[in-house]
Amino acid sequence: MLLSLVVLTGLLAAPRAWAQGKRRVVQFTGIVASGDSLLGVPGATVYVPKAGRGTTTNAYGYFSMPVLAGDSIVIRSLGYRNQTIVVPADYQRQSFSVIISLKEDPNMLPEVRVFPYATEKEFKRAFLALRMPNERGSAAAENLNEDLMRKIFNSQPMGPTANFRQTMSQQQYDQDRRWGIAPNLQSNNPLLNPFSWLKLVKQVKDGEFKKREGIDY
Repeated sequence: MLLSLVVLTGLLAAPRAWAQGKRRVVQFTGIVASGDSLLGVPGATVYVPKAGRGTTTNAYGYFSMPVLAGDSIVIRSLGYRNQTIVVPADYQRQSFSVIISLKEDPNMLPEVRVFPYATEKEFKRAFLALRMPNERGSAAAENLNEDLMRKIFNSQPMGPTANFRQTMSQQQYDQDRRWGIAPNLQSNNPLLNPFSWLKLVKQVKDGEFKKREGIDY
């Protein structure tokens, strides 16, 4: 009889001890916000390192995932400092809701300058060897041919549709000029003119920029 009572007591105590050692599953929900603005941070990572599982916030910064009581959850997003939330080990409720305010942590990356040539000497050699098209015979010169333009002018009368388009185009040009984005003497860049580059290459090859004796630059 005594042995039966001992065995029965052990069987009744085992589930209770197992229940005490098992951690409670908690639904961890919340919103990840940016600083003090309370604007949601989309795509933030909500991760449990020890368990190797996690989720990401939606477009409004909201997330929801199951965790265990006692878990440490890391919230991180690019441009913000990482933040850790710990669910209490003795937490008894089924849900744990938080509002996480991430602090900005901008990282200044070093400047990277990309050059197509390894050294300045190679760039100068390639620049002097550059062959640019002559103004005569180029597509731009052909399009600006006076005879061709006169033929187009004579064969294309201005109709109501073309007149409307011309008026709208002129109005748009006037607006762009007021905003400072239309082509003008201040905005035109001579460095984008291929003929100016052709002239510069020719002057460099002819030695016009070399210091000559008796000439003070």
